[in-house]
Amino acid sequence: MAWTRNVLRVNLTAGTCTAEPLNMEWAQDYLGQRGLASKYLAEEVDPKVDALSPENKIIYATGPLTGTMASTAGRYSVITKSPLTGAIACSNSGGFIGAELKNAGWDMVIVEGKSAAPVYLHIENDKAELKSADFIWGKTAWEADEALHKQYQDPQLRVATIGQAGEGGCLFSAVVNDMHRAAGRSGVGTVMGAKNLKALAVRGTKGVGNIDNPAAFMQAVSAGKQVLADNAVTGQGLPTYGTQVLMNVINEVGAMPTHNFQHTQFEGAKDISAEAMLEKRPTDGKANLVRNAGCFACTIACGRISKIDQNHFSVQNSPKYWDATGGLEYEAAWALGSDTGVNDLEALTYVNMLCNEQAIDPISFGATVAAAMELFQMGVLTTEQTGGIELTFGNAEALCQIAELTGKAEGFGQEIGLGSKRLCEKYGHPELSMTVKGQEFPAYDPRGIQGMGLAYATSNRGACHLRGYTVSSEILGVPEKTDPLSTEGKAGLVKAFQDATAAVDSSGLCVFTTFAWTLDDIAPQVDGACEGDWSPERMLEVGERIWNLERQFNLDAGLTAADDTLPPRLLTEGAPSGPAEGKVNELGQMLPEYYQVRGWSEDGQLTAETQQRLGL
Repeated sequence: MAWTRNVLRVNLTAGTCTAEPLNMEWAQDYLGQRGLASKYLAEEVDPKVDALSPENKIIYATGPLTGTMASTAGRYSVITKSPLTGAIACSNSGGFIGAELKNAGWDMVIVEGKSAAPVYLHIENDKAELKSADFIWGKTAWEADEALHKQYQDPQLRVATIGQAGEGGCLFSAVVNDMHRAAGRSGVGTVMGAKNLKALAVRGTKGVGNIDNPAAFMQAVSAGKQVLADNAVTGQGLPTYGTQVLMNVINEVGAMPTHNFQHTQFEGAKDISAEAMLEKRPTDGKANLVRNAGCFACTIACGRISKIDQNHFSVQNSPKYWDATGGLEYEAAWALGSDTGVNDLEALTYVNMLCNEQAIDPISFGATVAAAMELFQMGVLTTEQTGGIELTFGNAEALCQIAELTGKAEGFGQEIGLGSKRLCEKYGHPELSMTVKGQEFPAYDPRGIQGMGLAYATSNRGACHLRGYTVSSEILGVPEKTDPLSTEGKAGLVKAFQDATAAVDSSGLCVFTTFAWTLDDIAPQVDGACEGDWSPERMLEVGERIWNLERQFNLDAGLTAADDTLPPRLLTEGAPSGPAEGKVNELGQMLPEYYQVRGWSEDGQLTAETQQRLGL
């Protein structure tokens, strides 16, 4: 049965921690993690609530496979209403704390209310208590992690925390666990800060029992691991190059957003690519990349561990940044690099390190800086507003300075912390914000990859690549190749990716497995672990149910079909270069068909028939 069947409910206002049974009827309909926690949120929180008020709740949720021997079974998600978008937020993270929470005997932790003073939550198996966080409030995420480890003298303690940015109200603050893994997007860390909750410190020694059919589970897990090992992406590409393997690929197809999406190719892409991370520096004869790294139970190990050149201007007077730490992944390298025009690999590694240290989303940060740089380019922003910083495209020093300020929620960093939607509105140019529903775009220009435009526009958490990664099909040919410049069949493709991903996100597994696995590989693992019959068809239906539940939450929160759109630049200005030159994103062609295949009305509402079919 894989679930622990236990939920920990933490009331910050009252200072209480109480156990309650997991709703198993909901578990059968929503599986776990993203799906099940979203169901709890939808049932318990008024969608119209102010995201930063005590009435909002924040849920830390594992999946039924989290903590098991399945490959990549270390995932957990943080679910809340987003202060950045006003929509439902679900941010997924790897590392080790998800498995630790499960080993402590909990499927999820629901946090409600607001503490009068800063606290952290300490969990050791059945025992959970709120403790004063006075000694770590005002500290970075790394300092808080270090202080908690010192407090408990236990190297196996797992910590998830916010930094100074989350305390200071940066709207894209993340929750960082295990020092450099993050529930990164949508401002989930900002909600923690608003609740005066600094961290979770978790230790679990119970193990994960209750596997429904151990023999069938082990057979399915073993078969799945072989598929991952034999696949070119999960067995070779990701372990060797990490997600950065995409940098040169996406640049070549003319879908590399550059200078706030003014261009679709970046001359400096080769300087910040996976290949560049492996090259030895002339200054010290060492490579930026030290080694790869894996999360709990992962057989792919796509994580990067990097070391900055000690002679680089960003760290030459800061020995604390000389140790190896979490290195660049593709989305961060793009947002901090191509989007801002900076091709200094060491500077990007430093800024990425600061994002980890202060728990901020590097995608939203880099994209917001890029928008500010365009405002600066136009003369709308000047050094008077930026505190003397020359926010020009390509300025590595400026990028480092602004990252330091944003992490501490100081100076012009507070403006950047608003996110690009509010920043661009404030300075009179909302059209320069490259966002959907207020969340910044990831690293794919939808003029060159048409399906991604539809995936961004319809994503329930705002612009997101991980909610329907059609790049897999349109660029990499997985599971089959589709033409990135064609709109034909993209509505069905996007829906299929969105539903399958929702199911994977709810299982406790990593979505990167789907470069090799289909639901035919995943369903037998869920079926072996969980009671009931979990076929690929049932998994897909669960995914569809989750997608529609999230959609309904957003509609009830006040979002409408008008929010399923893209910035005007992408709909009216043709791509300036590359294979997609002259093309805009044809969202208008794809969206009506998408609503139709979803079983929604022409104005994007769930029909009674769809609600009834999915039991909503």
